[in-house]
Amino acid sequence: MTTVRLRRGATALAATAVLLSAGSPAAYAAPSPAPSPSVPVAGMYGTEDPTYDGVWRQSLAFMAQQVSGVEPAPKAVDWLLEQQCASGGFASFRPDPGKPCGPAATLDTNATAVAVQALSGVNKPEAAEAAEPGTDPVSKAMAAGAAWLKSVQNKDGGWSYHPGAPSDANSTSLVISALAATGHRPGDLRSSGGKTPYDALLGFAIPCDAEQGAGAFAYQPDKAGKLVANADATAAAVLAGLGKDLQTRGAKPDQKPTCETPAQQTAERAARNGAAYLATALAKNGHLDLPPMPGTEAGTGTVTGTGTQAGAPRPDVGNTADAVIALGAAGHIGAAAPAMAWLEKNATAWATENGPAAYAQLILAAHTVGADARDFGGVDLVQRLNATGPAPKSVPLAEEHQEDAAASDEPGFNVWLAVAIFLVAGTGIGFLLSGRKRNRQL
Repeated sequence: MTTVRLRRGATALAATAVLLSAGSPAAYAAPSPAPSPSVPVAGMYGTEDPTYDGVWRQSLAFMAQQVSGVEPAPKAVDWLLEQQCASGGFASFRPDPGKPCGPAATLDTNATAVAVQALSGVNKPEAAEAAEPGTDPVSKAMAAGAAWLKSVQNKDGGWSYHPGAPSDANSTSLVISALAATGHRPGDLRSSGGKTPYDALLGFAIPCDAEQGAGAFAYQPDKAGKLVANADATAAAVLAGLGKDLQTRGAKPDQKPTCETPAQQTAERAARNGAAYLATALAKNGHLDLPPMPGTEAGTGTVTGTGTQAGAPRPDVGNTADAVIALGAAGHIGAAAPAMAWLEKNATAWATENGPAAYAQLILAAHTVGADARDFGGVDLVQRLNATGPAPKSVPLAEEHQEDAAASDEPGFNVWLAVAIFLVAGTGIGFLLSGRKRNRQL
């Protein structure tokens, strides 16, 4: 998924969130691999098998909570910290954190990048920060993760999913965004070949005069060396090229998407071209589509039990949410509006089926364009996300007051006691806000 951004989280106490219509068709749910038995793990979000996405889902959950004014539970933070290997890298999931990772551990840049970014928004112990900044467990984990990412940069300046493989646009973009979100300057990071991450990113950009995929980014060149447009890679590259991450706020004023290829291409210009490609793709019907299933062609399949054609294009909810984030980051909130409206109407079933990371994607999309994630199509996505893991350490006061209001309907509830509770809670607002300060360099 696209990278991307954060900070400005504490100010989101004004109950913003993404909520999706409860009536969305189940047919829009993305297909899943063969189901594995539920694996409840203490401190982790979701009960689905975490083998391939444990760190990813945990990290996205943190980021979505942070932009919603929610502070993750300490044991949830501890779970993520324990997933890190001694080298600083993260695997998708460590089933036994008590054992050293060892040379057989399959570390990946995607899990490490999102973990580093998610930890950057976690509150650090005030005592440790005051005594010696950067020595608390969270800060040390962030620094080790960033150092590992730098150590596995490819010669062309980019990154692959697993170190040693050819660079790809998604992994390169995720690392760029994570480094930028944690105070690093990706443009100053040169590989052993003298290349920067942006040099690699530009290698995946399709020119505006191309017959197909103009302005988009490819995941990797195909076997013939041709660049083929990939919406997921494009959304991630837009954020990276703009120096932003998944928790970004939309840029203003609203701008018209354009695709231009100057003589001297820059990462920012290429990112804006990618945003123009996404805007055009979304303008067709308000969402992106998944590729046809293998062995079928769009429009030629047979009718299935869901009422859709096996070969017909199916909505790609996750990448649509990512595209909304990318467009908002580029200052095209107006172009993202139809897609956000489509998500409000159609994405609830998808999020319910796919769990924490899906809820998080929708919350982050809503945050970017200024939608209300706590009343999005009548659903409170933040509450649903919180319910998939350990109870948060803290939630916005507005949310606490909603619970107080519900309690006031119970027999014998003292109204004056409620007023007193409100006043006492109010004195803590300044402390809560000050405790969520973020230092960000985009």
